[in-house]
Amino acid sequence: MAAIIPQFQLSEKTHTGTVALKVANLVKQTEFYSRVVGLNVLSQGHMKSVLGANNDKKPLLILREIENPLPLTRKTGLYHVAFHLPTRKDLGNALIKYMTSKAPVIGASDHGYSEAIYLTDPEGNGIEVYHDKPRDVWDVQPDGEIPAITIEMDAEGVVGAADRNWQGFPSGTTVGHVHLKVADLDKTQDFYIDVLGLSLKTDFGQQAKFFATGDYHHHIGSNIWNGHNIPGMAENDLGLDYYTFFAPDKEEVSRIEEHLNVIGYAFDKDSTGNLWLMDSNEIKIQIQVE
Repeated sequence: MAAIIPQFQLSEKTHTGTVALKVANLVKQTEFYSRVVGLNVLSQGHMKSVLGANNDKKPLLILREIENPLPLTRKTGLYHVAFHLPTRKDLGNALIKYMTSKAPVIGASDHGYSEAIYLTDPEGNGIEVYHDKPRDVWDVQPDGEIPAITIEMDAEGVVGAADRNWQGFPSGTTVGHVHLKVADLDKTQDFYIDVLGLSLKTDFGQQAKFFATGDYHHHIGSNIWNGHNIPGMAENDLGLDYYTFFAPDKEEVSRIEEHLNVIGYAFDKDSTGNLWLMDSNEIKIQIQVE
């Protein structure tokens, strides 16, 4: 009788970390994410800006200006980057800031496990700013699935939780998840479960699928709302350059590397030990130690 090989799974401590965007106007985008959204500029050069939360050195967003960008078309890439704030108070402070400064807010929702504000940056990239509700109110199914809902956010309650002391994104803010525009949901599921080792957490059938490590509601969202079998991005397309998974230690990165070798999935390893690979939608992923 053949031995049953356990399915590879990422450590529950591995999570989304940094999102890198290709932009047309670095100055304008840097100003938007710092002055409007709430990120802090960690470093800024002629062609690149690195931004994070207040008093944190960890990069959450990297902006890289590219020359001769192509016109925006329907391709795979970023649907939105989701910045996770530590508390409802922080979300309330953000909501007050956005409303009083007339930020480009396009919606606000309650998803059952979280409350979220949605914005769009000047170059069309989606942004979510959210906090998680206490886990004891999440609708966790016996099989580990965590269904999402979308109802109107209790804006009055969120504002009521604020202390009105907006200082930008506080220390402890993370990239909670990355939501992707994909070409094929079935191939996306095969990649994120069988290749990368996440679990399917919410299944919207042939519209969207959410994946996560451990017992989180999702680290990766995927949808085909922009169309099925859309092409991958070119090097000079604006939008998502790559996103990062932070692994807890070198041992986890080595375990991922060994798994990719066993299944024969192509990847590169740079001089610092980071792994680089493409998902099934030609979206570039970096894996590094946090």
